Parts: sequence; structure tokens; C-alpha cells
Amino acid sequence: MKIMVAIKRVVDYAVKIRVKPDKTGVVTQNVKMSMNPFCEIALEEALRIRESGLASEVVAVSMGPAQSVDTLRTGLAMGADRGIHVEANGSLYPLSVAKILKKLVEIEKPGLLILGKQAIDDDCNQTGQMTAGLLNWPQGTFASKVVLDKEKQVVTVDREVDDGIETVSLNLPAVITTDLRLNQPRYATLPNIMKAKSKPIKKYTPEELNVEIKSDLEIVQVTEPPKRKAGVVLSSVDELIDKLKHEARVI
Repeated sequence: MKIMVAIKRVVDYAVKIRVKPDKTGVVTQNVKMSMNPFCEIALEEALRIRESGLASEVVAVSMGPAQSVDTLRTGLAMGADRGIHVEANGSLYPLSVAKILKKLVEIEKPGLLILGKQAIDDDCNQTGQMTAGLLNWPQGTFASKVVLDKEKQVVTVDREVDDGIETVSLNLPAVITTDLRLNQPRYATLPNIMKAKSKPIKKYTPEELNVEIKSDLEIVQVTEPPKRKAGVVLSSVDELIDKLKHEARVI
């Protein structure tokens, strides 16, 4: 069985985000970029399934500008067998990404498609669900545990929901989106980083996949959240109650 994993290049989670002066977005020039943390978890899970003998190949897919190849190389260094890069220089929104993934699935015919539940740049949390809808595949979102039964062609997913854990059983092929507590991604070792340079990356364009890239969203303005006021140290419980009553007005 083949597993396809979608990975995204985003601003590194440790970088302090700065809004552009014209408020059209955030500054990305000369800013450290890395693989989306939830995508790392998705790739790690795919690698673990392959290492257990339940899959034969892991294919990493990334979409975006030419620099996205660097993120793909990171995925290959972690252990993916090969990569696919769909080069697109404009903004990519969830529906466009889902349409591209659908075309790639039709070409590659994987038994499992794994994505991070969301990207930390836009926090949309939509791509996996949209892709499953377009493919008409069952989906297990917010996965905190994945158990694959190759003989029965079934995958069991524990999902993190508001009330606890929900367990669903999905017939393969299926779409899974990964949550934070599913696993701990591995680091790419130096030998594997060197090996990744020779692993193949196939290139496509949206036009070659017959997918029209168009925005179904309009960003009106990007602003920083209001700065939080400094806290104060109170001398007594009575003072706290007084402030909650007369300043915060919550009691």
C-alpha cells in the first residue's frame, strides 16, 4: 500500500510574526520557514506505518513556490521515499489545495492520504475534509491514534473531540488528519539529509493537473491582536473582589 502525505511550508513556529505595514498579510521575507508542525506529525505517522510493514511507500506532496522543495527535502530526509512538488506562486486556499490533492490521488492511487489537521499560518482546518469530500472517501479527523488492518483494509482512528475520544473505523482508501498528541516526529539525521538530495521529486503545475487556482476568500485586513495589559499584584482577597466587581465587572 502507498501512503501520500501533504506537507506545507510555513513561517517557523518559533518566529515572532510581524504584520506588513499595509496590513495585507504578514512579513515572510528573510524569515525562517519550516514544515508545518502538524504536517511533521502526519509524515511521522506514515513512516511508522511503513516501518511496521503495512505500507510499501510514502510519498510527500507540497504545493507552493520553488522554495517549497526545501520543505520536501526535509520530508525526504525524515524518511519519505519520494516527493511531488506542485509549483504555484500565488496564494493557495483550502479548496484549491483539495482539488490538487484529488488529482494527485487519481494519478498516484494511494491507499491512505494523511494530512496535518491544520496549518499554523492560516489555521483553516479545512483541506482534509474538503479532499475527502471531493474523493468521496471516509475521513478520520483530529487523529490521536491510528491502527491499520491491512488484511481487512480498515483503519481505526481515535479522534479527539470535545467530550473525550471518539473511535471510528474507516474502509480504505481513506483520509486522516493528525492531531498534536498522535506522535513525536523524528529528527532528520545527517546521513539521511545527504541521502535526501538524491531522492526524486516530480514537478507539476496546477495547469498540468487541470486545476484552476482561484481565491474563494478575500483578506480584507490583517492586524495584530490588541496588546494585553500588564498584570497587577494584589494585597488581599478583598482587593481582588473589589476589582472584579468595579473594574472587570464580572461579579
